[in-house]
Amino acid sequence: MLDVITLRVAFGLVALTVLVLFYVGPSRSTRSSYARWWSSALGLYVASALLFLCNGTPVQVVANPSGNAVAVLGSACVWAGARTLRHKVTRRWLLGVGPGVVLLVSLLDDPVHDTWTGGSAFLIGMTLMLALSCGELWAHRRSLVGSRHGEPRHDEHPHDVALLSMATISTVVAVYYFGRTVCFLAVGPLDPVFVNVFGPAVTTLLTTVMLVVVTFSMSTLSYESATSELRLRATRDPLTGVLNRYEFMRLADRLSKRDAALLVADLDGFKALNDGLGHAAGDHALIEFADVCSNAVGPHDLVGRLGGDEFALILTDGQRAEAVTATIRRRFQDGWPSGQGPTISFGIAPMDKKVSVKDTLIRADVALYRAKTAGRDRAVRYEQAG
Repeated sequence: MLDVITLRVAFGLVALTVLVLFYVGPSRSTRSSYARWWSSALGLYVASALLFLCNGTPVQVVANPSGNAVAVLGSACVWAGARTLRHKVTRRWLLGVGPGVVLLVSLLDDPVHDTWTGGSAFLIGMTLMLALSCGELWAHRRSLVGSRHGEPRHDEHPHDVALLSMATISTVVAVYYFGRTVCFLAVGPLDPVFVNVFGPAVTTLLTTVMLVVVTFSMSTLSYESATSELRLRATRDPLTGVLNRYEFMRLADRLSKRDAALLVADLDGFKALNDGLGHAAGDHALIEFADVCSNAVGPHDLVGRLGGDEFALILTDGQRAEAVTATIRRRFQDGWPSGQGPTISFGIAPMDKKVSVKDTLIRADVALYRAKTAGRDRAVRYEQAG
C-alpha cells in the first residue's frame, strides 16, 4: 500500500486540480452560491493536506493543529453549500465555532510530539459537519421528490442523479468518520484496527473519491441551475406562468388518447375590459384565470395560454370536462365583485390517436364559437357544435 505522505500529496494534487477546473468552469460561469462554497471547501482541503505534510518537522506544533481546524472549516463550507440548495443562509461566525474549538483543543493537547493532537475534537468536528451536510442534501432531495409527487413527468430532471450521488457519498463519508471517531475513542490511533480500517491512508483515499464525486455532481447542479431559468422562459408564458403555446402543443402529443379531452377557453368581453379598465385590469384577469385553471385541473392535466385571452387545457379524463369548466367559471367569478368580472366560454373536443392535436384544437375552436354564439358563459362539446 502507498505510504501516507504519498497519498496526502496525491490528495492535495487531486484537490488542487479539481479546484482549478471547477473554479474556471462551473463556479465562474454560474456564480451560484453552492459553487462558491464548494470552491472554498476545496481550497481549504488543499491547505489542510499541505499542513499535514509538515508532520515530523519543527513547524508541526503549529501546522498540525492548524491542519485540523482548516479541514473542519472545509467540511463546514460543505455544510453551508448544502444549505444554499435549500435557500438557507449560514452566518459566517457560525462556521468558525467548530474549527475554533478544534484549534484550541489541538493547541492545548501535545502538538509538539503527537501527530494526533486534538484528534478526538478533530474527528468529532468532521463527523458533525459531514453529518449535517448529508442531512441537508437528503432533505433537499426529499423536498424535490415531494414537490413533484403525483405530477406528470413533463420535464426531465438531470440534477436528480447528481444530487443522489452527492447525498450518497456524503453519507458514506459521514458514517465512515463516525466509525473512525468511535474507534479512536475506544482503542486509540495506534491500535491495528484503527490503523488498518480508519487510518490516514484509507481516509485519504475515501476523501479523494468524495472530492471527485461531489465536484462532478456540483458541476452538473451548477449547469442545471444556470439553464433552468432559460428552460423556464422557453416553455412558460411570461405573464401567467402556464405553458406557452409551443410547449403545450408539444406535451399535448403525449396525452393524445381516447379518454382525454382538449378544451379551449376564451374570456368573454375581454376587449371591453381592457378598454374600460385598462391593460392592468386585463393582465390581472388573465393571471387570475390561469391560476384558477391550474388549481382546478388534476396533476396529470395541462394548462396553456395559446395567445391573447385564449387558453387551452387537456384533461386526461375527458368525462370530467363539463364539471371542470363549471368549477373554473364559478371560482373565477368568485374572485370579482358581483357582475364585474368577465365570463368564460369553453369549447370541448375529445382527443383521439387517429386525430392530430392540431385538428383536435380546430374542433375545440369550432365548439368554442358555438358557445359564443349561443350566449357565452357556457361549455359546448364538439359533437354538439355541428
